[in-house]
Amino acid sequence: MTSVSFRRRTALVAVAALALPLTACGSDTLNTGGGGSSSGGGATGQVTASKDDSLAAKVPAAVKSKGTLTIGSDASYAPNEFLPVGSQTITGMDVDLFNAVAATLGLKTNWQNAKFSNIIPGLGTKYDVGVSSFTINKERLQTVTMVSYLTAGVQWAVPKGNPKKIDPTNPCGLTVGVQTGTVEQDELNALNKAKCKSKPIKIVPEDDQTKVNLDLQTGKVDAMSADSPVTQYAVKQSNGKLETVGEVTEAAPYGIVLPKAQTDFGTAIAGALDALKKNGTYDNILKKWGLKTGAVDKFEVNPQVSG
Repeated sequence: MTSVSFRRRTALVAVAALALPLTACGSDTLNTGGGGSSSGGGATGQVTASKDDSLAAKVPAAVKSKGTLTIGSDASYAPNEFLPVGSQTITGMDVDLFNAVAATLGLKTNWQNAKFSNIIPGLGTKYDVGVSSFTINKERLQTVTMVSYLTAGVQWAVPKGNPKKIDPTNPCGLTVGVQTGTVEQDELNALNKAKCKSKPIKIVPEDDQTKVNLDLQTGKVDAMSADSPVTQYAVKQSNGKLETVGEVTEAAPYGIVLPKAQTDFGTAIAGALDALKKNGTYDNILKKWGLKTGAVDKFEVNPQVSG
């Protein structure tokens, strides 16, 4: 398996912690509050971008007339999208990046905290855009338009020192924490049916990724599985209680999610991302959040993917 950057796993429709192989995660719980609006300065006001008239002209009239985009995001997936302690304003890499995209296109943003599994079904009605570490896969591409912007993978975490000598490639018999409704959970279920029939993995799902992290720190589980940026960030925030184990696997692209018919808007977003890449804003945002290794050089609308 390829050892590359990071990606958020999730159920086929469907956020601060750790990982195993497959395709994009998300919470099925809603930490209420968390809406935020911006003209491109980022939820924390630390990243700025300017309107590009030529790119703004490519925004479909129906989108342009709205002026402000309502964005669905599951704010429990630090460092990509999360609510800082004591704040109800969504922040993170995805927020900074899409605020910069919107500003480049002459649009404002209104971020809404949402259950991950509700974002795609709500596109075109409740939400204009979904920005929540969605891994691009064939199933999603059947129902939505996606614009690639980052590469991500899966990674496991264990208690510091790996006292049980856990090997993610040999998970049978382990107790493993995952977020409910994620592809990590699906992957462990599949392993139980195929590889671990005689010695099944005990899967401990939690609605919120932060609870998965806590389960690992308190010894409720042997290990946890999540997207690599989330795992790495959770380890960093654990004050030395956790560490990553094994390689990052199953690399795949993240995608900004739009209603299926909005490929023209997707093209405009891809153009804005390309402009942000050329002027250094894209790389600066990833560097700010420690995610530079996931940077890509090409932004595609509905890219071909293997899974």
